[in-house]
Amino acid sequence: MPSVAKLPGIRVRSDNQNHHLWNNHGTWFLHYTVHPTPFTKERIRRSLGTKDIVVARERRDTFFAQLELEAAKAAQRKDAAA
Repeated sequence: MPSVAKLPGIRVRSDNQNHHLWNNHGTWFLHYTVHPTPFTKERIRRSLGTKDIVVARERRDTFFAQLELEAAKAAQRKDAAA
């Protein structure tokens, strides 16, 4: 999943294909941390709505790809405004 590595704030351990995934009583969740300010952090858990690990990985990858796309658009808007 090379696209996730492009996001500077997302840490990925290449030896763990289930990074950011959390199993809660059989249902897979996306689990990650955001830092809204330099002094605070917020843990986010979002249900992926599946009990299948393969589907959970695909949904996680889709989520992070969308996040990367939004970050690129924001950077373009910032560059255009400058």
